[in-house]
Amino acid sequence: MHFLGLHWIDGLIIIAYIIAVLGIGHRLSHGVQGQGDFFLGGRSLGKWFQFFLSFGSMADPGQATTTSSSVYRQGAGGAWLALITLFLTPYYWFLNVWFRRVRLTTTAEMFEDRFGKRFLGSLYASTTIIIIIVGIAGGNVVALKTLQPLMVKDPAAYTSVEAQKVANYHEFTGLRQQRASGTLPAAQAERYDILKSYYDRGELQPYVTYLHPLTFYLVSTGLVAVFVMLGGLKASAVVDAVQAILVILISVIMIPFGLVKLGGAAGLHAKVPAVMFNLFGGGAMSEYTWYSIGSLLLVQFLGISSSTANMTVAGSAKDEFAARIGAVTGGFSKRFVTIAWAYCGLIGLALFGAGLSDPDQVWGLLTKTLLPVGLVGVMIIGILGGKLAVLGAQSVVMAGLVVKNIYEPLFPGKSERHYMRVARLSVPVALALGVLVGLYLNSVIALLKFAIVFLIIWGVPITMIFLWRRLTETAVRVEVFAMLFLICVLPWTVPNIPALARSEALTLMTHERVVKVMADANTADVAAGHAAAVGQRFERTVRVEPVSVFFEEGVVRVDPNDVHSPRTGLGLFRAEVWLISLLGVDVAAFNSAQLMTTRFLVDALLPILILVVVSLLTKQADPVRVGRFYVRMKTPVGKTLDDDALAVEASYANPTRYDHTKLFPRSNWEFTKWNKQDALGFIACVALVGVILVFFKTVLVIGS
Repeated sequence: MHFLGLHWIDGLIIIAYIIAVLGIGHRLSHGVQGQGDFFLGGRSLGKWFQFFLSFGSMADPGQATTTSSSVYRQGAGGAWLALITLFLTPYYWFLNVWFRRVRLTTTAEMFEDRFGKRFLGSLYASTTIIIIIVGIAGGNVVALKTLQPLMVKDPAAYTSVEAQKVANYHEFTGLRQQRASGTLPAAQAERYDILKSYYDRGELQPYVTYLHPLTFYLVSTGLVAVFVMLGGLKASAVVDAVQAILVILISVIMIPFGLVKLGGAAGLHAKVPAVMFNLFGGGAMSEYTWYSIGSLLLVQFLGISSSTANMTVAGSAKDEFAARIGAVTGGFSKRFVTIAWAYCGLIGLALFGAGLSDPDQVWGLLTKTLLPVGLVGVMIIGILGGKLAVLGAQSVVMAGLVVKNIYEPLFPGKSERHYMRVARLSVPVALALGVLVGLYLNSVIALLKFAIVFLIIWGVPITMIFLWRRLTETAVRVEVFAMLFLICVLPWTVPNIPALARSEALTLMTHERVVKVMADANTADVAAGHAAAVGQRFERTVRVEPVSVFFEEGVVRVDPNDVHSPRTGLGLFRAEVWLISLLGVDVAAFNSAQLMTTRFLVDALLPILILVVVSLLTKQADPVRVGRFYVRMKTPVGKTLDDDALAVEASYANPTRYDHTKLFPRSNWEFTKWNKQDALGFIACVALVGVILVFFKTVLVIGS
């Protein structure tokens, strides 16, 4: 028996999971007595809870969808979008200590504490709420696109319109293959352009689903709202513990089924071009080369300190070691499951070919194609549970920002109960806004890239706060407003102004290229006469289609049925590339990797330049306040809250207490000398980075 495309056994598994989750939230609601319990779990979470919180915030199952989608598009190099933070894991060994030692509830409070002014804290809270809402939207879109292929209509139940859409999809994939190989008849060129307009809009699918965006968003988001309002951060940590097991299970469960269907790893290599197994690029259209990966790493390094979960996760640790261990073990565990996600993307490419109009649905299609009844239900609760855990933690962070940095300063002196009521009510409001953004932006890759560059706005000043005493409040204001305009205002405004979105200058496309690549012949190549036998190396001619220079999701015709209608940009506007074009650079000659590199380098280097120049030209903050901040940052966290309070008071009484630990004495730089734990932990982390890279490369060459 089936209901909405699901077997009744899978449906029962989903219902049982929802009941269990609500039970956890209800049970833990009795332990939430105030803001400290709701936002930080009473600063009492040990190594295991820290691991689960870190792993849950880093490895939500939604990233399985984004990673497999990126690998499906770009080859193994597409995994860098999620795997690039592997190189940051040794940095976590220190970063989480900084966030624990600052001893605050929200990151916004750090700006007031460091500069003595409330404005930046309120601005941080306001803008970070935006990125949390975008993150919530991303969680919604990821879950939707993963589950849509699992709840599909039987073809016999299609309406005539639905049947035509599916037929158009299959027609387009055939025409696209002909065009790539240079065999598309001239008479079919206009038909191809029409279908491509629908394809670029995401309106061609190989199936019809029962799952509609608005209904799914409202129901699943309502579940998250109830759960978080009941149990706060500790409830999220408990669900993360269950979710960690589910994430590992759903990350690897499809691999054996896929390999059996393909005839093993050798069968996978026979169906997927060898270039797609390359860690640094998947062909002429790949965005992931050594230089684009380097720029992505730079952006992630500078932006990671403004991640919304940092203060919540590290601040809830009972001591520094728990914060450190939780961060690096959660981080390294995430890297292994990322490799599994990437491998699933390659399996999807082998099974479905390169013609999916919406690669974000690869994970769901793999689930539908490979898993038996029962395991489909496990996959669904893994995806739903991941959404619950991540959105739950984000909602708690957002509630803390709303209450501590916006509402309480405006309405001081209210009771603890009053502030708790505001915190709980802010959760469904943010979740509702996340639904609206999810309906507007349809690409999970675009959402992920936006989130990465948005972190730069505050990530650079937060990093500079930790490391540079000379930083001024004025410099941070200038940098934040400048980068908000470049990263948020322009990218979101331009696509919504028809005169700009349709202008000839901004709908510029890259030059079409014809490239020759060496490839191993498959059965289709042999049948076409390109090679004598399967596996034979031959030179393949590939036409690389133009891509939009300035718009993240491409350029399409306003009227898809009229190839002569005006073109308009879709998705976010790449303002950074536009800035470079104003300098006279021929950006139309760039390839996809160069466009991404340009965007990331501007986003990384411009805020550093602004902060340094403006800081050197403006007045420093009160030296007494600054001194108290940095001596507290150097004071180790005590074993108990009482011991810690005494240690901080002793440091305030002697602000030069730890000056002997500075790496550069009598300078404004606050780098400190490493102790034994610092050095051993860092070396171990670097070694594990190497182990994971070797493991990934080994996985990719098996069967070749």
